[in-house]
Amino acid sequence: MLRIGPSGNSNSFYDQGHKHTKEAAEWLNGMGLNAYEYSFGRGVRIGAEAAAEIASEFKKYGIEISSHAPYYTNFANPDDEMIAKSIDYVRQTIIAENAFGGLRTVFHPASCGKADRREAVGRAKANIGKLIESLSDIGFDFILCPETMGKLNQIGTVDEILDFCTLDDRLYPCFDFGHINSYTKGGIKGYDDYKRIIDKTADKLGDKKASAFHVHFSKIMYGDKGELKHLTFEDEKYGPEYEGLARVIDEYRISPYIICESDGTQAEDALRMKRMHSAYAV
Repeated sequence: MLRIGPSGNSNSFYDQGHKHTKEAAEWLNGMGLNAYEYSFGRGVRIGAEAAAEIASEFKKYGIEISSHAPYYTNFANPDDEMIAKSIDYVRQTIIAENAFGGLRTVFHPASCGKADRREAVGRAKANIGKLIESLSDIGFDFILCPETMGKLNQIGTVDEILDFCTLDDRLYPCFDFGHINSYTKGGIKGYDDYKRIIDKTADKLGDKKASAFHVHFSKIMYGDKGELKHLTFEDEKYGPEYEGLARVIDEYRISPYIICESDGTQAEDALRMKRMHSAYAV
């Protein structure tokens, strides 16, 4: 069964009078969605009581929850103290995600800064290895998902993410297809492009990860340096379009975890995505 849902809460959630994320579980269930991503983009700040309430409601309504680590992780930073901070941001998110009753934590790998890209990618890979080693004391299961990035100076192409995910069995790729489309300046045209990425994943990481990778999806405006801003499915200029990905997923009978990141209409667009799949998948 596919898991499809939004990142955070749509504008309509608040317009209808809802105020708290714990209310999103019943709301999403009523729409027919079954996934949700909680973003700790500006820092991991949630109390034990609030996390327990969210966990209880999401379990009650069968909504699986993932989390996004703070956006400013950078595993290519040459400063060891900053690497330690990035490791701690991810650790805090994993612990919060476990409190939610979930498994998956997404994180941004790195940016090049002023360094040569090859050097920066090598440093990022080594430090992601240190991240994994540093989490050896955690006594519960978790999945870490390094994300493809949308700006040219960021580290996180498809090939870079796949290479990072060879480091450990708990590293699964997060393919943000809007980001991929942005850094390739419209390179995702349809079915064949999605199929090529998923086939490459199977070749590099094996069928298990190629059938259960993480997805971020939205249409994104891009420019010469890549990503500019997230859009809604009403946009007809930038893309990418979801139909081709839905077709590959259905044909391969795989079950990635799919999160919609549209700007303000993420739940509504997630429902549109769900309806593009064949009956078996949803």
